[in-house]
Amino acid sequence: MLTIDPERSALLMIDFQTRLMPAIEDGDLRIANAARLLRAAEVLGIPRHVTEQNPQGLGCTVDALKIDADEAMTKMSFDSLRDPAISAALDGDAALVVCGCETHVCVLQTALGLLARGREVYVVADATGSRSAQNRMAGLERMQRHGAEIVTTEMVLFEWLGSATHPAFKSLLPLIR
Repeated sequence: MLTIDPERSALLMIDFQTRLMPAIEDGDLRIANAARLLRAAEVLGIPRHVTEQNPQGLGCTVDALKIDADEAMTKMSFDSLRDPAISAALDGDAALVVCGCETHVCVLQTALGLLARGREVYVVADATGSRSAQNRMAGLERMQRHGAEIVTTEMVLFEWLGSATHPAFKSLLPLIR
């Protein structure tokens, strides 16, 4: 299937952390788009996973994403899959919609790890950031070269809905406008 199937996908949010986000180029925009994805996943019943890289150093997930403190999975490796608990949590999801920071480090290494395991990976470009535009673009291009689909927040929302007749369409419309 070329579009994102909501029945087979999960949202993976990587390292939207309090001490990291102020250094991310257009960090507020990346957080706002991640919040839109998170809200849509909640409404549509799509599983979600949240990671935090070294939270003692980089802080917890930003308040704007409104996750429970115990929902975040702590990691020290840049590739989330190197942590056995995170790898196991992601095991049942055939397709991962991935967003987060930094594009050229943790997002890249996690996406490459997922691709190496034969998973479908959709990287949400406008909800993924780095400290510099050059690093962000290099990370996106490399992931795409290796088989990741580069998408936008609105692409994901519309593909998860599939139709204007979807029962959740009207409730999610404010996320699109």
